[in-house]
Amino acid sequence: MKLNYIIWLLLFLAACQSTEKKNLNINNSMFGDRVLVFDDGMDQKEIQKALDEIHQEQAGEEFSDQRYALLFKPGTYEVDITVDFYVQALGLGKTPGQTTVHGAVQSVETSNNNNVTTQFWRGAENFKVYPDTAEPWMYWAVSQAAPMRRMHIIGNVNFDKGGWGSGGVLANSIVTGRAGLTTGQQWFTRNSELGSWEGGNWNRVFVGVKGAPEKNWPEQPVTVVDEAPVIRDKPFLVFSEEHGYFVFVPQLTKNSTGVSWKDGNESGREIPIEDFYIAKAGKDDAASINEALSSGKNLLLTPGIYELSQEIVVGKENTVVLGLGLPTLVPTQGNKALAVGDKEGIIVAGIMVDAGVQSSDVLIQVGQEGSDKNYSGNPISLHDLYCRIGGAIAGTAKTCLEINANRVIGDHFWLWRADHGTGADWFVNKSDHGLIVNGDDVTIYGLFNEHFQHYQTYWKGERGRVYFYQSEIPYEPPSNEVWNDNGKPGYASYKIADGVEEHQAWGLGIYSFFRGEETEKNNVRLENAMEAPEKPGIKITHISAFAGRLGGMNHILNGKGPATNIGELNLYNGWNFEN
Repeated sequence: MKLNYIIWLLLFLAACQSTEKKNLNINNSMFGDRVLVFDDGMDQKEIQKALDEIHQEQAGEEFSDQRYALLFKPGTYEVDITVDFYVQALGLGKTPGQTTVHGAVQSVETSNNNNVTTQFWRGAENFKVYPDTAEPWMYWAVSQAAPMRRMHIIGNVNFDKGGWGSGGVLANSIVTGRAGLTTGQQWFTRNSELGSWEGGNWNRVFVGVKGAPEKNWPEQPVTVVDEAPVIRDKPFLVFSEEHGYFVFVPQLTKNSTGVSWKDGNESGREIPIEDFYIAKAGKDDAASINEALSSGKNLLLTPGIYELSQEIVVGKENTVVLGLGLPTLVPTQGNKALAVGDKEGIIVAGIMVDAGVQSSDVLIQVGQEGSDKNYSGNPISLHDLYCRIGGAIAGTAKTCLEINANRVIGDHFWLWRADHGTGADWFVNKSDHGLIVNGDDVTIYGLFNEHFQHYQTYWKGERGRVYFYQSEIPYEPPSNEVWNDNGKPGYASYKIADGVEEHQAWGLGIYSFFRGEETEKNNVRLENAMEAPEKPGIKITHISAFAGRLGGMNHILNGKGPATNIGELNLYNGWNFEN
């Protein structure tokens, strides 16, 4: 009798817990158990409890294999949403004001010195926030691969919490008060509206931003471009009681300033969730995903790690591939992870790729070599793409991202050959290039590209444009005997091919942090931070060069500009080769 009572009690308690979770409804079966869905009819304390559990699990877990998306249906919430590694917090309104938070949408660092230089791989989108914090501002203390998008912050936001930061990106957002940095190395802001901007160190770039700081180069390393020449903002998931879930794809805009959503009448198209194949890690592989794509479905990748023995092929025009919660693709047979066809209107957003242990030639390929199509009215666009060589896996690949198609728009990339973590060794996680561009008329906003062993960025196409560039050259080349470009010490971080006639770039930050006993013993140097043809159509505006730890750089551009030695920051206006 006693044993039966205990069994009955355990079953009763389990049923109570199950009912509580069901009533809270934080897991939606449509997206799987790594997507938590909240609405403001739930108990706010229970919402906070669920958020705190995710925070405790993911805080400090830099190379975790867990992934989460936190979805908030339109409504009002009194919570603190703390966003950690591999967590994405998303408001589900058509505009940020439909999902309001009284509290915080924050990223915080708990180390003693508030060092946030490794606060990577997270994101927040589409909230209106009234910060309710003890500080005079809300913290989004981050470095690379941690964007804020479509945010409306009623107050102040600080992007580094007073310690070192190496971020980051703010896009299509309003901050009514002060936005800025304390000591952060760089920041990129696009199509936003700021009450004011303060602070920062080596390189800040503002494109299409109302309230941007004054143009005062070289007194401060600030680059201001008045308009974004062509942009399509990142697609996003929406929920309404009338229509359920759908994905909104913003319209392509030209010569734009400020946010796209302010008047509530944003132009674009709505794609019902029924038109998406919802992929789940552990269940889906390249075969099932490709079958869905070839049948005409769009693709929504839910959180998790997808091991792929063959590439995912996106081959139909106007296909949208959208990741929730930083889904991660890992090729297992030396294959590509993702192959994007040269078809108009394809969009890929919110995807990570890890190189596998069997080397791939390229991890993400957009168009085929020799592509000659021109979709100026409906181009391919790529948003929040992250690529790693090592760190989580002792992986290797020759190139992270290769763009062969024309007119492609890039909207925030972080391409990273790991300088720490699993396999982070000069002779293990080998990789030549973060980015190769063969296509013409490619425009990239927010290009972060670091530690590759050859040219980090190798641009061969015509009329390319880059707005903001951040690059650390590799940390541990053993010697210039090993690491040299036809006898010149090292490889330029940003290389425009000799045959290119036209190219423009604004706001480049290129840094050296050599380290290691062999590097110190052999006094490793870099000859040129950047190399470009000296032709009338080549225009480079503002280069920031900094050297730390060991060695340094001999020149900034083409054998010109001062040497950059340990502890020095050199601000170089760049070149307009017509002069």
